[in-house]
Amino acid sequence: MKIIVPMAGRGSRLRPHTLTVPKPLIPIAGKPIVQRLVEDISHVLDENIEEIAFVIAEDFGLETEENLKQIAQSLGAKGTIYYQDKPLGTGHAIMCAQDSLSGPCVIAYADTLFRADFTLDKEADSVIWVKQVKNPEAYGVVSLNEQNDIVGLVEKPKDFVSDLAVIGIYYFKDGAVLKNELQAVLDAKLMHGGEYQINDGIKQMQAKGYTFKPGKIDEWMDCGNKNVTVETNGRMLQFLHKEGEHMVSTSAKLENASVIPPCFIGDDAVIKDSTIGPNVSVGKGSVVENSTICESLIQNFSTITNAQLKNAMIGNYAKFDGNFTAISIGDYSELV
Repeated sequence: MKIIVPMAGRGSRLRPHTLTVPKPLIPIAGKPIVQRLVEDISHVLDENIEEIAFVIAEDFGLETEENLKQIAQSLGAKGTIYYQDKPLGTGHAIMCAQDSLSGPCVIAYADTLFRADFTLDKEADSVIWVKQVKNPEAYGVVSLNEQNDIVGLVEKPKDFVSDLAVIGIYYFKDGAVLKNELQAVLDAKLMHGGEYQINDGIKQMQAKGYTFKPGKIDEWMDCGNKNVTVETNGRMLQFLHKEGEHMVSTSAKLENASVIPPCFIGDDAVIKDSTIGPNVSVGKGSVVENSTICESLIQNFSTITNAQLKNAMIGNYAKFDGNFTAISIGDYSELV
């Protein structure tokens, strides 16, 4: 089994945090978004992952590439890097990794996390993972026939089609079939808004009789902007806490500190004269002193003092001192 992860987008809605770190590498509950994504996919598939192919922008840098390869290696998989030089849509991004599109594979966009407990129908030619939503008009949705086959894909329907939204994770029994159909889309220059879309390749597969089934997930969490990323961090902490995961590093130093779970506290973090939690992540090497923090995400090697924070997201190597209550500051920023 292979996993293809298109992730070349700039993450502009999450700036300034994505100015120095690609959005998929921002930590949620102590792990990069993309790492949590591929680990959860691996758990659902319950089989060996042979390769994880990451489609990135070339200017993400060598450090990012090495981090991604290490994520793949942690799952016993080969990590492969491909580049998307122009933002030409999902279909184009997938085809940038065409050399890895063969055999069973999962394609997953690296801006979403999920929780699921279902058995993948590996007899189907493809599975599209969906989530029941209250406002389907805001999403791309699928339509089903009486056999529970996906027979239609509609983007932001004005009239009700279904309430099953596509979350951006797909299984293909043979990635080569999708590759051939997407190549036909590119050759025909079939574009929407200047972009090539995966849906056009899927529709061509359906027209040739390939079977698509829905895989319904329980939770779908977004990381599109600061507010929803902080919310997703809290929800993930809650899931991990219920599952019994220990999230306070043994090397963290707690001095006159109260930690209200669920919280993640990274290696060598220092919490002094402070109350942390619930729903707070504090990255490795960060220092929190004389502060009360809840429902917030603090990354690595930052210093927070004299703060009362809620719904805050603070980047790496930042320094903050004050009484601001809803903030979003990026890497190497200072408020003192």
